[in-house]
Amino acid sequence: MFKVTGYVMKLAPIGVFAMISYTVASFGIAMLIPLGKLIFAVLFATVLFICLVAMIATALTHINFFHVIRCLKDILFLAFSTASSEAALPVAMQRLETLGVPKNIVTFVMPTGYSFNLDGSTLYSSAAILFIAQLYGIDLSLGQQLLIMITLMLSTKGIAGVPGAGIIVVAATAAAFDLPAEGVAIVLGIDRILDMIRTACNVCGNCMATVLVARWEHEITAAVFKKAYDEYFHKKETNPIA
Repeated sequence: MFKVTGYVMKLAPIGVFAMISYTVASFGIAMLIPLGKLIFAVLFATVLFICLVAMIATALTHINFFHVIRCLKDILFLAFSTASSEAALPVAMQRLETLGVPKNIVTFVMPTGYSFNLDGSTLYSSAAILFIAQLYGIDLSLGQQLLIMITLMLSTKGIAGVPGAGIIVVAATAAAFDLPAEGVAIVLGIDRILDMIRTACNVCGNCMATVLVARWEHEITAAVFKKAYDEYFHKKETNPIA
């Protein structure tokens, strides 16, 4: 699996270049401006979502979830670079156990969340659908937007944790709401970049959900987490290779 992940990481830049080249050749260089806006919109929405969830979870559990994110930094970079949540699953589970989350909670919540808790995929798909509608000047009422949101919340459940799986949901939803299929081809040019963002969000959300469940089940306390957190970074400082 690590060898396959290595192939993906080496070939990903070539694939992204090919998709962007197709988009520019088909729709012109000016198309990169709205596509760039879409990338920044998805990135901003993702960061805002993670920060809001972390603040709410911190207030409810008295565990600093920004510390949780800090401990997961290298794992989130792995998920971001490979655009595959499956590649980050083993190390994410191991890291959560290091932070004091019991193994029985980790082994149940994390795989379940990978099927049913895909916040990043829903965010990404919603932004892509609205982008296609705005690109072709199609006015969506508030009721239609809410229906699209509900549809995407349901259709992203069980989506495969492999690169490019999100575009399938976007294409299916666009067809269901009579949006032009050509718009999906335009989004395809930057799909890899958007996929990297939504994958990092998915992994982060599932890790935070695992800590939250452990706290609700009284399997971990704020004091236990703080002690594990301090020990983890003390070990990192004394032995950076570990």
